[in-house]
Amino acid sequence: MTYRRYAIYATPDGKFAQLGAAWLGWDMHAGRAVAHPPDLDLSGATERPRRYGLHATLKPPMRLAPGSDAEGLSRAARALAADLPPITIDRLDVMTMGRFLALRPVDETAALHEMAETFVRGLDTFRAAPSEDEVARRQNPRLSARQRANLAQWGYPHVVQDFRFHITLTGPLRDAEPLRAQAQRHFAPVLSQPYTIDHVTLAAQDAQGFFHALERIPLGNL
Repeated sequence: MTYRRYAIYATPDGKFAQLGAAWLGWDMHAGRAVAHPPDLDLSGATERPRRYGLHATLKPPMRLAPGSDAEGLSRAARALAADLPPITIDRLDVMTMGRFLALRPVDETAALHEMAETFVRGLDTFRAAPSEDEVARRQNPRLSARQRANLAQWGYPHVVQDFRFHITLTGPLRDAEPLRAQAQRHFAPVLSQPYTIDHVTLAAQDAQGFFHALERIPLGNL
């Protein structure tokens, strides 16, 4: 399969992954569509994040630079991951970010920022310069001066100091509150327990725009 872009994601396992795939309608690990729960009308609300699968972005999606390949990216990501310890988030909750819903840490730690920054900086030589269309899509008049500088330097505004760990659950909503309650019920089995990030995932986007998990990369010397 030919892939358009690559990314480094934090992806849950087990029951968490199953709940997320059902919520979004796409299982990035199996590479297939998944039916939504019959009691939830999610097709519209999850249309935008569906193709990305359940994940938190660490190194945003990028086209590979000339002379780079997926094998080299994998080697570099494994080398970086080997020096990063696993991170345990005490608790996630469903929160609003702007107009969309996401799972976010109740107490975000510096370790999450350090992990994301490690991959943003350490893998940037593999990133092709963004096209004019990519820059235009990510430009926003509400971006701060620092976010515009991030966009120019790293190809994405919400990185480094402006990174916020989140697992996107919906696209923009007019009224997020009703669906937030439904998301809390849906994810209740995993929201009541800590979430440990002990690996990252090398993911890639196919020609139809859907992301697939290519490789599980352990953190530390696991």
